[in-house]
Amino acid sequence: MSSKEPTADPAEHNAFFPSPYSLGQYVPPRTDFDGANHERTRSTRRKVLLIGADERYLRVQGDRYFSTGNHPVETLLPALHLEAAGYDVEVATASGNLMKYELWAFPAQDDAVKDIHRRLLPKTENPKKLSDVIAEELGPDSDYAAVFVPGGHGAMINMADDPDIGTVLAWALENNRVVITLCHGPAALLAARNTDGNSLFAGYEVCAFPDTLDQGANVEIGYLPGQLTWLLAERLREQGVHVVNDDMSGAVHRDRLVLTGDSPLAANALGNLAVSVLAETETTGNGS
Repeated sequence: MSSKEPTADPAEHNAFFPSPYSLGQYVPPRTDFDGANHERTRSTRRKVLLIGADERYLRVQGDRYFSTGNHPVETLLPALHLEAAGYDVEVATASGNLMKYELWAFPAQDDAVKDIHRRLLPKTENPKKLSDVIAEELGPDSDYAAVFVPGGHGAMINMADDPDIGTVLAWALENNRVVITLCHGPAALLAARNTDGNSLFAGYEVCAFPDTLDQGANVEIGYLPGQLTWLLAERLREQGVHVVNDDMSGAVHRDRLVLTGDSPLAANALGNLAVSVLAETETTGNGS
């Protein structure tokens, strides 16, 4: 049997990749992608703003670090569908530094994912700085149709308290833009608060990665090198966001213009849902 001990990351003291056993459980060679034959958008809003994680090391209990980032399947499958529907996926990070991937989670035999990874690489390695996007590209007439925050534990490092991420998500809500996120990406929703400190997403329903796995199996099988210092679904619920799932089944969920999924298993379905809702907003103007 493969080892359940997390694998040391030689690039950083006390940092770890997931164990060989956990990767065998969680990283299949191919995804469930079965094509992206979407009608291409005729909207003048043809951009999607992908906000990527720009930090790799998530501190866990016991003074250990999880070597993480954005999950490739949770990033690339939704992006593939959006691109196939005629949207230009623009990449930004809070710092303007390159976006970090969990490349240990890459589906090695999935040609579709390999192709979109290669196409997006110039943008993920040279992303826009989010504050520049806010200053120069947002507003009611912006040609961004949606904001997409991929999953991966990297979203839990610093997105929940990032004021620029909060500003972008507030803009999306105020201007009837679609918000797409999955797995641990909903950590970014915590950054969007009003002047009283209350969540702008209070009252919304979302799917997110279940806390029970991060507290239990993910530690037991060595996917995580220790217990997390905070739990995503718990924090969302504290802010008045309704997390509708408590398991990982590949579920997706829509509440108004907020589209969410529970895990990598939901990435393909979320991409299809995103294209469908964007087409609807093109027709109705707001999709509500």
